[in-house]
Amino acid sequence: MSEENRWAWWQAALEGDIGPMHEGQPEQGYYRTRFKGGQWEPVALWFENGEWHAMRGERMVDPADTWNFCRTHPVSYEAYQKAIEGAGWDDEPPAPSIGHNLPSDPHEALKLEYESEKELAADLMKKEVKTEDQASQIAILSKRISVVTKKATDFHKVEKQPHLDAGRAVDDKWRYLKEDPADLSKQLKRHLDAYLIAKQREERERQEAARREEERLRREAEEAARKAAEADQQSEAERQAAIDRARQLEQEAAAKAKEAEAKNASAGRTGARVSLRTFPEPNITDYDALLTALKDRPEIREVVESLAKRAAKSGVSLPGMEIIEVQRAA
Repeated sequence: MSEENRWAWWQAALEGDIGPMHEGQPEQGYYRTRFKGGQWEPVALWFENGEWHAMRGERMVDPADTWNFCRTHPVSYEAYQKAIEGAGWDDEPPAPSIGHNLPSDPHEALKLEYESEKELAADLMKKEVKTEDQASQIAILSKRISVVTKKATDFHKVEKQPHLDAGRAVDDKWRYLKEDPADLSKQLKRHLDAYLIAKQREERERQEAARREEERLRREAEEAARKAAEADQQSEAERQAAIDRARQLEQEAAAKAKEAEAKNASAGRTGARVSLRTFPEPNITDYDALLTALKDRPEIREVVESLAKRAAKSGVSLPGMEIIEVQRAA
């Protein structure tokens, strides 16, 4: 490129015509560059007194090295001048206004950073997006705010990890004495199941025999009461004896009724007694009918929606659903 117009390469690049580029061989003009995840910084490259010069922000830097990083980002002189004066870039949101004297506590420092970004986000969202620069500002700010989340996650992990490690150590220490005795206790109870079920069967047989005896005694009591009522056919002594007999039989029947009351099969002593208990458990006889009955429950819908999203993400269409395309900023 001729020395008469050292600006030619940069001027063409501004129009979108990027010419040949060679590492370490600058082209005079205005550019911008940044460190990974950082803010754009203005760069000026010029040839003077037989040598190349470069300024990044307000500091002089190595021209060849700077060119290698800024050459694909030419900017107009007006944009460069605006950035040099501290007014930032039209397509980039301002840097967080938190100053340099940040708290030493990472949580408080990051909180200040986020509050500043949050305030800027609120301002940007008050305006309808109509230009590429506005869209770029919002996209960049979204990325910056997502970095806050990552930083918070990392700081949280670092701060919490010692507590997690200590908690796991305590869990490991006590796990055997918490879980193994509980399992063994359950095994012992299961070992009693057959015995208690047999004992329960004997108890039911005893109850049935007591009920039959109660019925027999009540019939005899009714017969004795009937005879006592036939006063004209017996002496006073006989009538009284019949009444006494009827009362005795009624008492015996009541005793048998009490004896017929259910007693749960059990083993052990007070405070350490194990007995049979009834636990309701489902026996699914019609899976499809059960699903139909449960389909409106929120937890079932949540599971179905989760499975449907997984299927859609995998490109698998299932009966009762269709895969649609939804566009959103990401």
